[in-house]
Amino acid sequence: MASETVSDVSPEMLIGLLAEPDRLTTFAAVVLGASGPAEVAERTGLPARTVVAALRRLESGGLVGTVAGRTVALVDVFKEAVRAHPPTPSEADAESDPDRARSAVLRAFVRDGRVVQLPAARGKRRLLLEHIVLIFEPGVRYPEREVNALLRAWHDDYAALRRYLVDEVLLTREDGVYWRSGGPVDLDPTG
Repeated sequence: MASETVSDVSPEMLIGLLAEPDRLTTFAAVVLGASGPAEVAERTGLPARTVVAALRRLESGGLVGTVAGRTVALVDVFKEAVRAHPPTPSEADAESDPDRARSAVLRAFVRDGRVVQLPAARGKRRLLLEHIVLIFEPGVRYPEREVNALLRAWHDDYAALRRYLVDEVLLTREDGVYWRSGGPVDLDPTG
C-alpha cells in the first residue's frame, strides 16, 4: 500500500489495517502521544517485536509516519479517504428514512462531512445542530480546546457552531468545560 496515493486508499482498506487488535492498540497509543516503539510497548504492554511489526504495517498503510524523529499518527488520511471514496446512498436508504425534512437539510448544508453553509432559518439550523451534537458523548465533559477541534472538522467557523450549540442548549458551558445537554439520543441498544 506504500506506493498507493491517498485517493487509492479506501475507507475499507483503513478499516482492514485497524481490524487486527495489535495494530489497533499500537495506533491508539500513537494517537495518544507515544512517540516511538519503546514508548508504545511501554504504554500498551505489547511485546516490542509486535509493536515494531504493527508500526511497520501502519506506516506502509499511511496511518503513521515519522516527523522529526517521532512516530506520529496521520489521522487526516481518514478524511481524505472518505472524500476520495464517498458512500453512495441507495434509493432504498432514502425511502426508508423516516425524517425527510432532516435528510433534505443535511443534504443541502453538509457535503463530504463538512458544513458548507450555516442555515439562516432557525428550524433548519436546529436540525443541522442536532446532527452535529451527536459527536459529543452524553455524560462526558470536554475542554474548550477539544470542542473547538471537534467542531473545526465540521466547519471553519467552529466558534459560531459552538455558540449556536450553546444557544440552542445542545451543549452547556461552565468554566471553559462543555457537555452535551440536548439533542437526540439513540436508546436502541442494537442500533
